[in-house]
Amino acid sequence: MTEITRITIQKNNQHRYNIFIKKEGKEQYGFSVEEETLISEGLKKGEKLDQAKINELMRTDDLNKAYNSAIHYLSYRMRSTKEIKDYLLKKELDEEQLEVIIERLNRHNLLDDQAFAEAYVTTKMNTGFKGPEQIRVELVQKGIKHEMIDYALQLYSEQKQLILIEKWLGKQMKKSARQSYRQRINKMKQQLMQKGFQQSTIEQAFQQYELDKDDDQEWQALVYQGEKALRSYQAKSEGYQLVQKIKASLYRKGFNQDLIERFIDEHLPN
Repeated sequence: MTEITRITIQKNNQHRYNIFIKKEGKEQYGFSVEEETLISEGLKKGEKLDQAKINELMRTDDLNKAYNSAIHYLSYRMRSTKEIKDYLLKKELDEEQLEVIIERLNRHNLLDDQAFAEAYVTTKMNTGFKGPEQIRVELVQKGIKHEMIDYALQLYSEQKQLILIEKWLGKQMKKSARQSYRQRINKMKQQLMQKGFQQSTIEQAFQQYELDKDDDQEWQALVYQGEKALRSYQAKSEGYQLVQKIKASLYRKGFNQDLIERFIDEHLPN
């Protein structure tokens, strides 16, 4: 049997205690425990412990230490159950210990995947510019069940999405562009799809939001693209062939036939 000779508070952690024991007639450091373990196990000076009891104490303490670490991790923000599990796995806990801690966190209402999903959706729709499908992907990656995601995404109404998209379109249209109006529209639609908005919502936003076409800006964009095409093709083509290549290039970029003909008349030698 081993006797506890002294219990001291650790200098760098006021909630952790060093347990000193007598071994071969001499006092030496035995092990350390969390405050919770010390209290729950009633450890005190003079208590005698066998090796089996020490091993049990150390396993219990590992659980308490990991639990307190999880509490600290949760103190920064809400976490999903999967996030907590991934975090605890780095602590080299076995599956049984992991489940004990998760059950304990659930018992104290410290984990709630539904509440987490709803808070996540609310934060993303109010602080960023992501569509519901992108948010869905992120929640799946965080281990949230599909039915919970579906329920949480009801908070992100189509009307809210339309308002965000329209604001974004307004900012995009104010930027100077060297692309045709049609090409810019297609590019913005593609960007919105990549951000996780559904095509039906995107099309509705474009129908509701009147995107004014600036004729002067369209002409300047065509001149830029036309001169670029001219520099590219004139080294190997001339005459009719050169004209056709430039026309084809500008048409593919979304410019209308009248503007293309104007560019040809004004910028190419007869």
